[in-house]
Amino acid sequence: MNDDACFILRLNPPQHGRPVAIKDLIDMAGLPTTAGSKAVAESATPAGADAACLAGIRAAEAAQQIYIPGKTNLHELAFGITGINNWSGTPVNPLDPLRVPGGSSSGSAVAVALGLADMALGTDTGGSIRIPAACCGIAGLKTTHGRIDMAGIWPLAPSLDTVGPMTRDVAGLVWGMQLLEPGFSLGAVTPPPRIGRFRIPAAPEIDSAIDRVIRDAGIGTVEVDLPGWDQASSDTMLVIASEAFDSDGHLLQTGHIGADVAGRLEGGGKIGAAERRRLVAARAAWKLELGEVLSRVGLIAMPVLSQYPPLLEDPSPMYAIRQTHPVNLAGIPALALPIPAGGPIPASLQLIGPPGSEELLLATGLALEAAAG
Repeated sequence: MNDDACFILRLNPPQHGRPVAIKDLIDMAGLPTTAGSKAVAESATPAGADAACLAGIRAAEAAQQIYIPGKTNLHELAFGITGINNWSGTPVNPLDPLRVPGGSSSGSAVAVALGLADMALGTDTGGSIRIPAACCGIAGLKTTHGRIDMAGIWPLAPSLDTVGPMTRDVAGLVWGMQLLEPGFSLGAVTPPPRIGRFRIPAAPEIDSAIDRVIRDAGIGTVEVDLPGWDQASSDTMLVIASEAFDSDGHLLQTGHIGADVAGRLEGGGKIGAAERRRLVAARAAWKLELGEVLSRVGLIAMPVLSQYPPLLEDPSPMYAIRQTHPVNLAGIPALALPIPAGGPIPASLQLIGPPGSEELLLATGLALEAAAG
């Protein structure tokens, strides 16, 4: 399969160790960062230093444990969830070329799915790791906000932005976290005896697959309700739009921003001070609601996408089926794990935990993955 649209910039280093790809939102010393945008690329200069999150990756590279094949493509400015990019190209979904690859970390997901990278870094502000992972049938980890240093990463919405690994399986995510956070280990962490099960309207086979995998892993469930979920999803979109305008609104004057992203940036510029104050209070209330549930059940399971990814010819349903935004508003970690569901592509189980629970999420993910076969 042609991999041209996977990478914005292809490198040709000596191939020692395992390939690790870097989303072109992340600075690499001596290389430009384009953020998948013509408006950025036109004036981009080589980065003077690596992003902070690359320290462990560079150490592994120096030890010839990994090499970096290139910088991966993305939805422009990381401000979109379909992965469609009319300037840098749209990476082809390896599971179904007629379907969207998901965004914004589209190139990272496709590179992993094609075997061009054993691990790729993505960023997740409203689902940008979990959504493309779900679309392309791989695993992805959205980390706790603030756990991994974001210095040197092009900002979208700084109060929500995170960076994390994307790999083919959960063991790969553990390795990816070890590269991002040297010393990371699951230690003696084991899956809990039961987890919360949050239900949203979803394709019956996706819901059934999630229930089956949890059951087959020997983990019990308790049904949980999150009355604020839908409002939190809407509020997250407003937070992203307002902060994205602060980060990237100046690029509108270039006239080189894609129409979809330009429209969202312009909308963000119309969000006034009173609404921003409301969003601060709403976020605090949502954190309390979700935190209270997690304090009772430990982890929550639900789909990443409530339906299968839409076709490229009409990607609009993606905005209704993604179930990721409220996790970002709360600043907590979440795992996306592919599981068989009998549909056109695998379903993706989303496992959500409290702040700093990456180890528990991955330990539980290993058990669920084994049960899924």
